[in-house]
Amino acid sequence: MEKKFLLEDLNVYQRSLKMAIDLCKIGSEFPYKFSRIRDQLIGAVISVPLNIAEGWGRKSEKEKKNFYKISLSSLFECIPLLEICLDLNLLKKLEYEKFRKEITEIAMMIHGLIKSV
Repeated sequence: MEKKFLLEDLNVYQRSLKMAIDLCKIGSEFPYKFSRIRDQLIGAVISVPLNIAEGWGRKSEKEKKNFYKISLSSLFECIPLLEICLDLNLLKKLEYEKFRKEITEIAMMIHGLIKSV
């Protein structure tokens, strides 16, 4: 049986990772002319779990908070990108609403991580 890191049990990590995977799958289907939007969206959304993981691995409280704040900033970067995708018909309304709800919930969880340090 494969040994897990404690980080992998964090709900905020699991949810942000799932959202990143889901948006990467959707973004990979964007037409070529929207490759800049795709790249920006994928970059922002994968930065969320990556920075949670990096913060989790840091020893100092200051460094932990910094990476968690970067994760939150990347999450907020996804908001206008999702709006652009919706307006350009790259996302369906239901997908957009699902991701907006998930961003709201993940943001609250990251705020909790920041406060816990």
